[in-house]
Amino acid sequence: MRVKQNIMIKKIVTIALIILSWIGTPLLTAVAEAAPVRIGNLVHVKGVRENQIVGYGVVVGLPGTGDNSRSTQITNRMLIRNLGTVIDQENYIQKGSSAAVIVTATVPPFSKNGDKIDCTVSTIADAKSLEGGVLVQTILKAPNGEAVAVAQGPVSVGGINKIAGSASKRTAITSTGRVPGGAIMERDIDTQIGDETTITISMDKSDYTMASRIAQTISNTVSPAKAIDGSSVVINVPSKFQNDRVRFLSIIENIEVNPTVEPARVVVNERTGTVVIGSDVKLLPAAVAHGNITVTVTPNNQVSQPNPFAAGATVGFANPTVDVQTSNASLVNMPANSNLNDLVKALNAIGVAPIDLISILQALKKAGSLQADLVVI
Repeated sequence: MRVKQNIMIKKIVTIALIILSWIGTPLLTAVAEAAPVRIGNLVHVKGVRENQIVGYGVVVGLPGTGDNSRSTQITNRMLIRNLGTVIDQENYIQKGSSAAVIVTATVPPFSKNGDKIDCTVSTIADAKSLEGGVLVQTILKAPNGEAVAVAQGPVSVGGINKIAGSASKRTAITSTGRVPGGAIMERDIDTQIGDETTITISMDKSDYTMASRIAQTISNTVSPAKAIDGSSVVINVPSKFQNDRVRFLSIIENIEVNPTVEPARVVVNERTGTVVIGSDVKLLPAAVAHGNITVTVTPNNQVSQPNPFAAGATVGFANPTVDVQTSNASLVNMPANSNLNDLVKALNAIGVAPIDLISILQALKKAGSLQADLVVI
């Protein structure tokens, strides 16, 4: 009797496991899709941003790959004069050993005096390569003309560009390079976090539903908050956090909210033929016809050779052949509420290439059948 009960229990457990295997994947998928996310991964504090700086400088030590511009020669003469040496003419300096460059860098928020940041060096004349060069001390300024950092150091181009006679080999663009940690901050970057009583957080991607949800979650958890538009939420700073806003923002960014459903979207890259279709893309009833015409032109170069005793010259001429091939058009019917799987199966059935798929998607959007945003990049 106990043996029969054990067999029956095993059967029940087995059936339960089979049922769970059927429904477990959709449930796990639904849970994964609804997993909460941190507010800090969705927003940034208004006013806390990066700053761009730029400067004009010279890269020296080049093995003949520098430029021969007049401006570079003048700059070299002024540089040597500032260092205490005088030369009579600019062209006394060997050409090709230096290059005029523009130095750019991006300053992170809250940067302090003495911090090191990376900078990018790019030629502005006819220099062939910055490989092996060293950037001479260059002042980097903000748009208002204020000196923010000073850059100097060896330039790293991450490749080679060699030319010998008519042969050349290049593994990377060497007219632009980087100086890792080559710029040193000369002043602090003052960044104000909010105003006297509030802090505004801006969403990385505009979404009315998410903005409202973030405001509601913050109001229920920490402090009153209000969504003022689709990308901004104003938060009242409690009195106990007036002088400790970093801790207050730390609490805010670690609060979790449920994500919203992304809008249906199809992203198309015509240059590479890449098509990415979202899972929520729907189609209204439509019929898709696919067919193409291939025209092939084959060159056939021939030579006209005159009779040896006749006056004339040997003449070459082209006699190309043209071949036109027409493939039969395919017609596929797409019923209402067709989803991504139906669309892919139907288009694969008629042998649609990615380039043709782009044209079909654009036509479906124009016809009003494609119920999604079509983004062409």
